[in-house]
Amino acid sequence: MRKEAKHPLQCTLACRRAFLKSVASASIVGLGSSFLVTSAHADALTHAQRDSMTPEQIIELMKHGNERFQKGERKARNYLREQKASAKGQYPAAVLLSCIDSRAPAEVIMDLGIGDIFNCRIAGNIENDDILGSMEFACKLMGAKVVLVMGHTSCGAIKGAIANVELGHLTGLLARIKPAVDATQYDGERSATNYAFVDKVARKNVELTIAQIRRDSTVLSEMEGQHGIKIAGAMYNLSTGAVEFFN
Repeated sequence: MRKEAKHPLQCTLACRRAFLKSVASASIVGLGSSFLVTSAHADALTHAQRDSMTPEQIIELMKHGNERFQKGERKARNYLREQKASAKGQYPAAVLLSCIDSRAPAEVIMDLGIGDIFNCRIAGNIENDDILGSMEFACKLMGAKVVLVMGHTSCGAIKGAIANVELGHLTGLLARIKPAVDATQYDGERSATNYAFVDKVARKNVELTIAQIRRDSTVLSEMEGQHGIKIAGAMYNLSTGAVEFFN
């Protein structure tokens, strides 16, 4: 028997009901936040939404955000709404330690919004007392659940440390990276012009920085031991736009 064609209005209402049902389901598991943005009108991350996520889930969301970035499919955002919502209070899910390199802005390459993360930026993503204090504030006092140290390929600070550059206060900063240069196992040319070596040192620098954070911050190491936070590493590839996450 030939089925009677549906009226266009019926199709529209059916599609709308299906859409609203999917949005409602997403909201139940916290998908209405800026961090898990599903629409152009998402507000900033709320206290309840942040607290409902585990550190592992937060890292997964960063991964998905970077996958969208690589495809050029970043979510539409209403930054004004995010700004107004976060002005009332902030509940970031993570604190990132990344390099000052202008080509590696964490919020952009992981498709994050206003209020989603704390971001510490310093050349060579090194750790020091002020950075540790900022991380302790972010996690212990503000409730962030992930500490992520992110390096990147072709890092100028790494090249400077390899080449023994000396320049004002930069000399002391690069000295903090040199242990990573010495600790990197590499059979080829160990020079600042060999980008394969530079990138291996950059990764080792992330690994050593993570170890230093655990060693130097009793607050953070205890929180991690109690599974309250997760300390992890990442490397951003300037050429491909991909972020590789590792422990």
